[in-house]
Amino acid sequence: MAVTMRQRGFTLVELIVTIAVLALILFAVMPSIGTWLENTRIRNVADSLQNGLQVARGEAVRRNQNVSLWLVSLNDPAVLSDDCSLSGASGAWIVSVNSPIGHCSDAPSTTSSPMIVTGRPAGDSGGRVTVAAVQAIDGSTEGTTVTFNGFGRIANSDAIGQIDVTGSSTGTRALRIVVSPSGSVRMCEPAIVDSTAKDPRKC
Repeated sequence: MAVTMRQRGFTLVELIVTIAVLALILFAVMPSIGTWLENTRIRNVADSLQNGLQVARGEAVRRNQNVSLWLVSLNDPAVLSDDCSLSGASGAWIVSVNSPIGHCSDAPSTTSSPMIVTGRPAGDSGGRVTVAAVQAIDGSTEGTTVTFNGFGRIANSDAIGQIDVTGSSTGTRALRIVVSPSGSVRMCEPAIVDSTAKDPRKC
């Protein structure tokens, strides 16, 4: 008695239909994926800047001396190099006692100027978001540095008051870092409108 074996697998028609359905699903979710990726870049840059400010303040209190965070532009956003210059439109930063212009690749030191504590390049994500730092004194002039004194308070008159980090696409979530005269640093969302002021994300 002959036994017949059934072959298992996909027919060509089933395979084509499956690919078509997957393509439609991918096409439908692509805008959401793009927005999510850009929001992630914004968050990464904002987190980095907030961390740098907190490091500068903490180091100033620990050393009991003025320590600054400097926003620097780099030819290669992924590498801290000596071609750096000050820029309020950059997500790269250096924490040091003196200005790091031309010395951004120096090793950390407590004796050799500019006495760098640490630094971080903007990286690939930094080139895909917009950073705008302004001075607290008027809210419009470009700001490039914040200096904290030994009490953790702002010590320079031209200090950065806020840094906005935004994306290039509609629907992305912009973030803002606010530095108060007392030296406290917080992140908020400019788009949050809460008349009762109970939303902690509100600027």
